[in-house]
This record gives sequence, C-alpha cells and structure tokens, in this order.
Amino acid sequence: MSAFENRIPPPIIGILAAVLMWGVSSLGPSFSLAAQFRWPLVAVLVLIGISFDVLGILAFRKSRTTVNPLKPENASSLVVDGVYRITRNPMYVGMGFLLLAWAVHLSAWLPFAVIPLFVLILSRFQIVPEERMLRRIFGEDYEHYTARVRRWL
Repeated sequence: MSAFENRIPPPIIGILAAVLMWGVSSLGPSFSLAAQFRWPLVAVLVLIGISFDVLGILAFRKSRTTVNPLKPENASSLVVDGVYRITRNPMYVGMGFLLLAWAVHLSAWLPFAVIPLFVLILSRFQIVPEERMLRRIFGEDYEHYTARVRRWL
C-alpha cells in the first residue's frame, strides 16, 4: 500500500488539478469559442458536475453511511441505487465535469490534458484503495455491483 493512498482528500486533488490547469493554460495554444456558446457550455458542465456531487452525497446520507473518502473502512452500507446505478463514483465524476467546465472556460488546449492526469491519480490513490476496502467489507455484493456499474461513466 502506497503512502499516498487515502491520504489526500479528493477535493484537494481536484483543486490542485484546477490550479495546474490554470498554470498551463498560457503555455500552449488557445482556442476561440464565442461567449454566446462558451458560457452556456460552461454552465451546463458545472450543473452536471454539481448534480453528480450532490446526488452522490444525498444517496450516502440517505443510507446513513460515511461520506469521508479517507475512511472507507467506516462504510456501513453499500449504496447501489440512485446515481450509483450510473457510476460507482459520482462525486469524482462530478469533479471531473467541473474540471472540464474549467478547461472550457480557460479556452486553452493544455488544461484538457490535466483531466486524464486527475483521473489517473484519483483512480490509483483513492478509488483502488476504496474498492479494496469495499470488497473486504461487502464481499460478493460489491463484486456483483462492480460487474454491472462502471467505475467512472
């Protein structure tokens, strides 16, 4: 187990990715998207991102299980309904959509390259350790769930 597994809160990883996106936005080519298209696109992506985040949190609250991603061992129930029928990680998908909105807002190509990096880091240091713990806690039920619902989208 790596020293970084389940150590950095995912929102911090998302913020660091956003800062990196801003930092690289002036280093490469930009693109021009008229404000009448860019702002509605950003708004839709933000709405989708926030919706995934909120629906994921509400489903956890409804099931009375932990929303703390740094303590997956505290999970008291396996949440498989609502938005969890679409993705096993709606809050991380939501962050991905928010980063996508940020990249569109920055109007540069290089920020888009940070999004796969965000996905890789989050997958390796957060999701894989979470899944390991959920397999240990929920066993076969979790295996069946992972067989029918994707990790991302």
